[in-house]
Amino acid sequence: MADKHAAYICTGCELGTRLDAAALVKTATKDGKIALVREHAFLCSADGVAMIKNDIDNEAVTHVAICACSRRAKTEAFNFPTVAMSRGNLREGVIWIRPDTDEARETTQEMAEDYVRMACAEVKAMKVPEGNQNTGTSKTLLVVGGGMSGMTAAVEASKAGYKVVLVEKTGALGGMAAKLWKRIPNREPFKAPMDNGVADLVAQIDADANIKVYLNAVVAKTAGAPGRFKADIAVESGAVSTEDVGAIIQASGFTPYDVNKLSHLGGGQANVVDQLGLEALAKAANGGPIKRADGKEVKSVVFVQCAGQRDTSGEHLSYCSGHCCATSVKQAMYFKDANPDVDTVVLYTDLRMPGNNEDFYRAAQNKGVIFSKGVVSGVSTSGDGCKVQFKDLILNEDTSADADLVVLATGMVPTTGPDLDALSEANRVAEGSDEKAAVAKEQVIQMMSTSVLNLDYRQGPDMPQFKHGFNDSHFICFPYETRRTAIYAAGPTRRPMDIAQATEDATGAAMKAIQAMENAGLGKAAHPRAGDLSFPTARLEGCTQCKRCTVECPFGAIDEDEKRFPLFNESRCRRCGTCMGACPVRVISFENYSVNTVGAQIKAVDIPDEFSEKPRVLILACENDAYPALDMAGMNRNEYDPFMRVIPVRCLGSVNTIWITDALNSGFDGVMLMGCKHGDQYQCHFVKGSELGRYRMSKVYDTLKGMNLETERLMDLEVAITDVDTLPKKINEYAAKIQEMGMSPFKGL
Repeated sequence: MADKHAAYICTGCELGTRLDAAALVKTATKDGKIALVREHAFLCSADGVAMIKNDIDNEAVTHVAICACSRRAKTEAFNFPTVAMSRGNLREGVIWIRPDTDEARETTQEMAEDYVRMACAEVKAMKVPEGNQNTGTSKTLLVVGGGMSGMTAAVEASKAGYKVVLVEKTGALGGMAAKLWKRIPNREPFKAPMDNGVADLVAQIDADANIKVYLNAVVAKTAGAPGRFKADIAVESGAVSTEDVGAIIQASGFTPYDVNKLSHLGGGQANVVDQLGLEALAKAANGGPIKRADGKEVKSVVFVQCAGQRDTSGEHLSYCSGHCCATSVKQAMYFKDANPDVDTVVLYTDLRMPGNNEDFYRAAQNKGVIFSKGVVSGVSTSGDGCKVQFKDLILNEDTSADADLVVLATGMVPTTGPDLDALSEANRVAEGSDEKAAVAKEQVIQMMSTSVLNLDYRQGPDMPQFKHGFNDSHFICFPYETRRTAIYAAGPTRRPMDIAQATEDATGAAMKAIQAMENAGLGKAAHPRAGDLSFPTARLEGCTQCKRCTVECPFGAIDEDEKRFPLFNESRCRRCGTCMGACPVRVISFENYSVNTVGAQIKAVDIPDEFSEKPRVLILACENDAYPALDMAGMNRNEYDPFMRVIPVRCLGSVNTIWITDALNSGFDGVMLMGCKHGDQYQCHFVKGSELGRYRMSKVYDTLKGMNLETERLMDLEVAITDVDTLPKKINEYAAKIQEMGMSPFKGL
């Protein structure tokens, strides 16, 4: 069936009074070359939507250009899954960012007509996404780790009606929580330690037919993709079982920071323990007086907070583990509850007790626990006990305290498998034949033995990590996500947290995993383009096998076939387009987003001649932060320069350099790139997209010099979604700079 294109011009929301709608219809018909153009007073109304649906059903319309409000608005009304659709932003992008004056009317109309042309050009370059045929239908969830996080995720998924496979490497469920005598309270009155809750949760799992448990087991291999993973589970006896699963939650927990690394705080001494060591003594006491390992009853104890944490030297942990302050308060109560006469002191620099933990802290004070603000400089053996030397920060003097026992509040070290960057480097060195290669081979074997998931991915056996070992995720918008689609992190493997936070975290991860399985069964993309049915394809006859797409994909969605061509795994793909931006020969595209769909929009803009003094600046704006910020600037009526033309892109990583050179060659006077913050505290929804995009764009400056253009004609701007007020100012400042430089010498060529 031949394609049929239609454009719809809305005159609601003041569009009809601020713009010449008849001229817009003419623009769509003549310049946009659209066969069917209709005008409507209220396009998102039931009547307007019915008109569009009628044209789709009875006029055989296959491609729709809606020229009205932002593509971020009225998405439910303008939902036509059987056709290709573009949106021309005339409301937030034109009339709401321009003053309603006679002087501004001409340039406002010019903006609107350009956006109509762009919407028409975009939709004509699009295809209707056919959907991913290579889908998986498994709705079973694999949970790796049987601690509080893993057990909670399993129970919550089962409650929602999904089957679960739960794998625990030890012989019993419970994890670190099972080693606790008591836990921090999570319900009223928040005044005393409470039962750790492990037995109840284990009983729920034992009685749940939806949950299959493997003990003394590890995941030997994970292959496949969302909806169709295959996990080989090896048990201690040597048997291997293969489970078909749709999504995975890694809840592999943590280990305490090695107390022996804290020799300056007494680590390794007989009467110095970490918090987990004290839990073992408390369990042995079973509510009675706590005794040291040598059998002596503890009559005085000092808790040292932030032991090897929040360290600025780089030698120990730089982060706060979150739970340690409340844990020390809980453990101090162990002593006071057994014997109120025990001398119990907590030394801290900052005591962090948010929320209901404040009540818990007050209860400890009422029981006689002493809290003293001080920095510990050393712990040494003194008699059959310890001497703790510290600076009292209240009295501003050096002092000391004697104790039968010292408890170090050490931090959480996540159990997440090998660091992929370190593993990659070790593999590279191991390829040699010298002594270093032999050492590297041993390192590779050691690292691989710590793998949790053993992923059969080109990009490595486990998930990428932050520098501290926690799983890499978008910490603001997608806290449970990892860089492996449909594989989620939960509990202390994701970030430091206490039991209450971990159970909440596990519940969230279970819900996201369920969403991923359902989307995979429908062939839909995961966040942040949830529901997108497109996926990347490549014209292999034009591929140069440069491997840039396989290397740069942030999500491990591209492998290589036996001929070294890219092999796309659609179910893993997040539809960011980073591969498209990386491809130097422009053979990768999506049906509804390609080099051509953006390139056509760039070429559709009417470029005034060099004598008109009307510059044109192209803005390529990330759809996740920058474009929403521009929309909200319009909603707030924050004005910006009328000579800007904005094209939303999926991610800065999807920007192909050809768009920049094409724009400048066609007479644009400048190009602004608006992407998310990158680096350690990145805000890019696609993790590495903005970083990779900026790296590529840095190469364009040499091209500009070759074209005899000022490098200032290309501007890269980090934009957060909150930059509603500052972004228009930066746009106007850049517009002024363009005016100062003068018009592009390529105009009219």
